[in-house]
Amino acid sequence: MEILVRVLCIVIGYCFGMIQTAFIYGKMHGIDIREHGSGNSGTTNALRVLGKKAGLIVLLGDFFKAGIVCILARVIGTMFFPEILYPMILWGGLGVVLGHNFPFYMNFKGGKGIAATAGVIFGTLDWRLWLICLLSFVICVVITRYVSLGSLIVVTLLFASFVTLGMTGNIMNPITDTAYNGNDLIESYIILFLFAALAFERHKANIVRLVHGEENKIFSKKPEVEQESK
Repeated sequence: MEILVRVLCIVIGYCFGMIQTAFIYGKMHGIDIREHGSGNSGTTNALRVLGKKAGLIVLLGDFFKAGIVCILARVIGTMFFPEILYPMILWGGLGVVLGHNFPFYMNFKGGKGIAATAGVIFGTLDWRLWLICLLSFVICVVITRYVSLGSLIVVTLLFASFVTLGMTGNIMNPITDTAYNGNDLIESYIILFLFAALAFERHKANIVRLVHGEENKIFSKKPEVEQESK
């Protein structure tokens, strides 16, 4: 039964993840976002191609679709499966990122899943993870103006912070008020590692440009180097 619950969380998450905010917003304004800028259906490309308003709308849309799934998983888990509450939340969130990154109706070419991952962090309702990830992203982007670098730092610190908190007995089940341990905690580590792996996979081109000093900076007028998602 618990396996089916996990699969259901992923499927529901994937369905929500396929709500491509950037693609929908672009179509409403007569633009296929995949044919402009980096070709990526995500927040940064929407910001560059369609402007600040579009970037904010896409960010919020992708953020809240993940947050809603995680909160829904939390509610269901609280009522029926409190012992696997955290894995349920994370599986649902991972489903959203998969749906966002690889929507089947767009030939599996979507965004990079960072705004959706931020929604998952919100959905954990853990202020420590919020604070660590938000501050690290803001500081990195303010200093370097590289959104991609900030994004990769966030997913890395999310994984590292969760593992550290888990190993020190500070990831608590809010229902039983006991620390997670054993298989459920290891399962959560694995899921968060997958979040990071997906982010790094989707940012391969960005990483190459960062290494060579050719990455685009936020609000830069420099044209995109390549169509990343094509």
